[in-house]
Amino acid sequence: MKLIIQIQCLNEEESLPITLADLPKRIDGIDKIEILVISDGSTDNTVEVARSLGVDHIVEYAQRKGLARAFQIGLDACLQLGADIIVNTDADNQYCGEDIKKLVAPIVAGSANIVVGCRDIEHIKHFSPIKKKLQKMGSWVVRYLSGTDIADVTSGFRAYSRDAALKLNIVSDFTYTLETIIQAGNKNIPIAHVPIRTNEKLRASRLFGGSLDYLKKSIPNIIRIYAMYRPLRVFFYVGITIIVLGFLLSLRFIYSFILEPNVSRHVQSLIIAAVLFIIGFQIMIIGLLSDVIAANRKLIENILYRIKSFEFSDFRRNKDDDKTQE
Repeated sequence: MKLIIQIQCLNEEESLPITLADLPKRIDGIDKIEILVISDGSTDNTVEVARSLGVDHIVEYAQRKGLARAFQIGLDACLQLGADIIVNTDADNQYCGEDIKKLVAPIVAGSANIVVGCRDIEHIKHFSPIKKKLQKMGSWVVRYLSGTDIADVTSGFRAYSRDAALKLNIVSDFTYTLETIIQAGNKNIPIAHVPIRTNEKLRASRLFGGSLDYLKKSIPNIIRIYAMYRPLRVFFYVGITIIVLGFLLSLRFIYSFILEPNVSRHVQSLIIAAVLFIIGFQIMIIGLLSDVIAANRKLIENILYRIKSFEFSDFRRNKDDDKTQE
């Protein structure tokens, strides 16, 4: 069984050596461990440092793709290289490399296809009280929307089986962490979590400026992703809420009309109620159409899964044949 550890880098020439030194060299149940570094538009000596440290594979992009896109690129590269298990970790050495053994254990045992490393948020010193509360609240929301029990949904320390990596299709431009969990829950991909340790903070986050910035980016992202997989539920709730508001406004007019039938009062409430009824009904119709589109999307994803399985299996088979001839 082959494990590839992928590390996404953006100007990590200083922290990359520390991260690589912390990675395990041997793991029970794993025959081979390789390292893949993705340089996402680095302008420093990240690539040169990676080469000097003997990294097995390097994917380099001159222009920055972003965290989510770089993650998907890494998955595809690992699949092409014949990975049976893919572990994603950060280049800032946030996560304890030795805990990779914990991450891959459920996949090796066949009890899960995705494993998330959950941090002990409450005891991370450099997390502010507000950030800790936001982390817990956000994790609860994603757990509810995905139907999973992952305690730390923003953790980027994760392991994926080959089959899970083939099924994931990242569409977000912000981050993959929330989307992969929602996808796993809605695609019935077995997902588990294990407790992990964290190292001392080496640098500030480059993904977002602070908690408010993270909320501003992640909330629309969560709604968008969930609506892709449960559009009827999302649009139905929005539509019925608007219709109920219209009904309440209409009651105001009816109440006034019964008490003083000869006096024209609150006609504006009746007009607004009628508008809300129409808007709510239209939103529910949009939900029905979106549900049909979501069904087609599932069919397309199944086709894409078969194509990727064939493409990457054929790539690995040809590579093995070349080695045999040598």
